[in-house]
Amino acid sequence: QVQLVESGGGLVQAGGSLRLSCAASGSFFSFYAMGWYRQAPGKQRELVAIITEGGITNTADSVKGRFTISKDNAKTTLYLLMNNLKPEDTAVYYCRQFGELAGQRRDYWGQGTQVTVSS
Repeated sequence: QVQLVESGGGLVQAGGSLRLSCAASGSFFSFYAMGWYRQAPGKQRELVAIITEGGITNTADSVKGRFTISKDNAKTTLYLLMNNLKPEDTAVYYCRQFGELAGQRRDYWGQGTQVTVSS
């Protein structure tokens, strides 16, 4: 069983920065892709950024140049550095571990952390 625990959310003024963390339990962390998603009130959950098991990243256009996804395999932790935050970045941010290894599929989500950006 895999558990994902996000932290680092909070209230910040526009233009500020936050770093989210997602601590993962369970084995084979480095063998699965990881991602950050967000869901604003009244909106569907959307992809923010993903990082493959090999470290290749992909970031949504809406946050490109401002957000950076990274991971530390030794610490089994995923990060999202968010700079120049905007009010429209306000949402609950979720981390996800997904993929398949030796026939075993995973698709786990964390409980989310709230990010609120004031104007």
